[in-house]
Amino acid sequence: MEKKGFIFDLDGVIVDTAKYHYLAWKKLANELGFDFTLEQNELFKGVSRKRCLEILLEIGKVNASREQFDRWMVEKNKDYLDYIEKMDASEILPDVPRVLEFLKNKKVPIALGSASKNARPILEKVGLLPFFDVIVDGNNVTKAKPDPEVFLIAASNLQVVPQNCVVFEDAVAGIKAANNAIMTSIGIGDSNTLTEANYNFNDFTEMTDDFLNSLLQ
Repeated sequence: MEKKGFIFDLDGVIVDTAKYHYLAWKKLANELGFDFTLEQNELFKGVSRKRCLEILLEIGKVNASREQFDRWMVEKNKDYLDYIEKMDASEILPDVPRVLEFLKNKKVPIALGSASKNARPILEKVGLLPFFDVIVDGNNVTKAKPDPEVFLIAASNLQVVPQNCVVFEDAVAGIKAANNAIMTSIGIGDSNTLTEANYNFNDFTEMTDDFLNSLLQ
């Protein structure tokens, strides 16, 4: 049997840090004199911080000099880090530890593939860091999803060929990235949104051990 590798996105798959990103962006928008809604926040899913700020400024019709732009990026990240500083194991999404334990017991190599530059400290705070053999995050990649770079680096570091990798993702761009890498894509979240995923679950509580075993065949 050929070696398999499992790659997890972070935000919205393992923990829900999206709410903290939202609060940090909303705070910045309010400081710049406009509001930022949860609906508008959907545009930010799986998008780089730089692009998020560009969209935010378009929404607020705010022009920025290069210096202001850079300062606001730093300010937003500092607010976000202040929020995640308080994270603990209660932030882990349902049944994630069960799935990680299952894979660890089967000696399956596990990677994180996330655009977040704060992936490692977050995993440390919630106590899941020891499960991961490889971490590829925003510090290791130059191209954003749907480019498959993050997943291809993860596969290479796991020493597993891409077509033997399984990716768990909650964003359309992430599913596209997994498919572009010729990996098995599993959508976590709304199946009406993640239509291009090979499989779909609302969350890990719906994922049986039998299903996980079938992925290992």
